[in-house]
Amino acid sequence: MDKQNSTTRFSDRVEDYKRYRPGYPAAIVPFLEQHYGLSAAEYKIADIGAGTGISSRLFLDHGYTVIGVEPNKEMRQAAIADLQQFETFSIQDGTAEHTGLDDDSIDVLMAAQAFHWFDKAAVRKEFARILKPEGLVILIWNERLIQSRFEQAYDELILRYAIDYVQVQHRNIEYADIKMFFAPGFCVQHEFTNQQIFDFEGLKGRLLSSSYMPKAGHQAYAAMIAELEQLFEQYQEGNTIQISYTTKIYIGRLR
Repeated sequence: MDKQNSTTRFSDRVEDYKRYRPGYPAAIVPFLEQHYGLSAAEYKIADIGAGTGISSRLFLDHGYTVIGVEPNKEMRQAAIADLQQFETFSIQDGTAEHTGLDDDSIDVLMAAQAFHWFDKAAVRKEFARILKPEGLVILIWNERLIQSRFEQAYDELILRYAIDYVQVQHRNIEYADIKMFFAPGFCVQHEFTNQQIFDFEGLKGRLLSSSYMPKAGHQAYAAMIAELEQLFEQYQEGNTIQISYTTKIYIGRLR
């Protein structure tokens, strides 16, 4: 993936992204505090590839200080607008490979729904530079499930209409690749359940929040939306539809 393309491809989807992308289970933070010793009073978190601030909010809601790093101007502006009430939040222009953060300054480095875009060798060097010696790295993905009849039909729709879904989806990153990134340090995987409930407009926004889907003006757009509406009408219950996820988190140290 061309680096410039990976940092700008969401610029015209920010509104759908911030409104319709799934958040992350609130249970993640108490789990990290119980099992890995995190503390809002003592731990500073850097959210790398922070986007519109969805992942930053997970920790801000629990009182943490979070520094977002995001190369996309439109997404940074959305994060500032949505998280301005949190005095412990700031965000700056930077990439995962060149964050602009100080040496040995961060207790926890987090990347949510972003690591698959990174240059792994360059990022590991940058993470090792800015992370404190005993600091943690946390990688998070919401993996959309394909279990219910609707979820299977929805995935088939995506495969039919997507422009480069197979090339860019995060499922291209295997656990073995992640463990290799952490080596010689350790890495442990944990999973949480997650879901979204949508009316049709929400489902449409969720589909269009993905950078690989045709947007208005594309020759396939009208047919895609018509088919999405048919799927919704076929599978909705009480005028809503559910999309389920497994939220996977990978926690480890680089040293």
